[in-house]
Amino acid sequence: MYRYFIQPQLDKFNNSLIGYEMLIRYRETELDRWTLPESFEKIPIDVQVNLLKATASELALKIGSVSINFNRKQFLNDDIATAVIATQKKLFPIKVIVEVTEEPGEGHYSLEAMQKQVDNYKAHGLEFSLDDVGTGINVYDHIKPLLSSAEEIKFAMQNFRKEGREAEIPKELTFWRDVAHKHDLRLILEGVENDAEDQLADQLEIPLRQGYYYGKPHLFKLKADR
Repeated sequence: MYRYFIQPQLDKFNNSLIGYEMLIRYRETELDRWTLPESFEKIPIDVQVNLLKATASELALKIGSVSINFNRKQFLNDDIATAVIATQKKLFPIKVIVEVTEEPGEGHYSLEAMQKQVDNYKAHGLEFSLDDVGTGINVYDHIKPLLSSAEEIKFAMQNFRKEGREAEIPKELTFWRDVAHKHDLRLILEGVENDAEDQLADQLEIPLRQGYYYGKPHLFKLKADR
């Protein structure tokens, strides 16, 4: 069984909730726990579409936005795009932000195909976000052509920790902060877990944040679950 968990996104300087990110999780009934799916590509498209529609129909949060993340294969899937566009219509005036994440082996998708789908989403009032910037294939040279079409980039500190690159975080975060300023983009700092990381964001004047330090993802229950 799949369900969405939601995690708060905050404006630290204004002390306000700006939105939620929707994170799909799988229920291991035998172990009685929720886990990250082994492979997002193995989740049947119809399961993703139906779950998205069901969640959207019950999501009545008084917030500015909800973010949904997809890898490139999912992002380019027209059935998913149709469902997400329908979700935007249901949630209006809440803004739906589509995040494209970084996953190994996805460098073969063409810029033209990506741009076409970005234009499709934006024509229906959605916003486009580039997640995991600075790691994997989401390095600057690879995503630079898409920056002019984006409203947001997200810097995931947990990716650098996973790769053993913690020492690079201040320099890389400063670089992507400057990229965001140059292209007039929102920058959301993900994976903030402690006082030191919170203070680093303060020093770099990055207001928009997400992470366990501010709030863990929690299950968004559907009517069937209650």
